[in-house]
Amino acid sequence: MNWVVFAILALLALTAVTVARLRQLWAAVMFTGIYSFLSASWMLILDAPDVAFTEAAVGAGISTVLMLSTLALTGEQEQPTKRSPLVPLLVVTVTGGALIYGTLDMPHYGDPNAIVHLHPDPSFVERSLEDMHGLPNVVTALLASYRGYDTLGETTVVLTAGIAVLLILRRDEMERPAIASRAKRRKRKANA
Repeated sequence: MNWVVFAILALLALTAVTVARLRQLWAAVMFTGIYSFLSASWMLILDAPDVAFTEAAVGAGISTVLMLSTLALTGEQEQPTKRSPLVPLLVVTVTGGALIYGTLDMPHYGDPNAIVHLHPDPSFVERSLEDMHGLPNVVTALLASYRGYDTLGETTVVLTAGIAVLLILRRDEMERPAIASRAKRRKRKANA
């Protein structure tokens, strides 16, 4: 399994570099969708299906549609920048260094001596039947009760993104007649 994880991480790095170097915005949007899909695959391999599902739905799905809708309302080429990339590069480097520093004291992946493997709290399993009023599925009990606010937050993100996409697409449909009538007026003025 390690070679699959490393292959996906290598593809993630390659995709991130490709997105940073692209000047075609449509291609960049497609590659960000690919990046989100690869992230979801990696999370699924790491046994986090709820996070993988959210990443696939929001990152690869709704965000891609939202960016494509935005791209339809704007231009397809990135405007050349006149600013130096040193400040953003410095911010990204410092942030990455802080994140790497924060992981130095973490146990290795799959370490049987990690705290989470040595001292699991059996009360989740023992109390789930009572806490969830007879619901037999422990996973549902964890997601709906113990992690209820987290699940509510994920659902809110998906709902908000969906509403934003619908509003953008609706606005585009409402503006089409106005754009067409302006084009007709310009054409009449040019012919007159």
